[in-house]
Amino acid sequence: MQSINVPGKSSWPELVGKNGGEAATTIISENPNVFVVIIPPSATGHVTAVTGDYNGSRVRVSVDDHCVVTSVPTIG
Repeated sequence: MQSINVPGKSSWPELVGKNGGEAATTIISENPNVFVVIIPPSATGHVTAVTGDYNGSRVRVSVDDHCVVTSVPTIG
């Protein structure tokens, strides 16, 4: 399967520690060619399992129980 390269910004390290909803808004405003998926913590407090596929127009935003971004949002 061929990956899709989307023009524009591809990672947002400055959003770690910020509110997940605000992070999603920032990502879309800085790169309107992507869509954002918020990944909540699992019921056990660990990171929710996600598929391993690469999607060049998707940005996953992992958040904690307080909706705070826990890792660098990156295209993939």
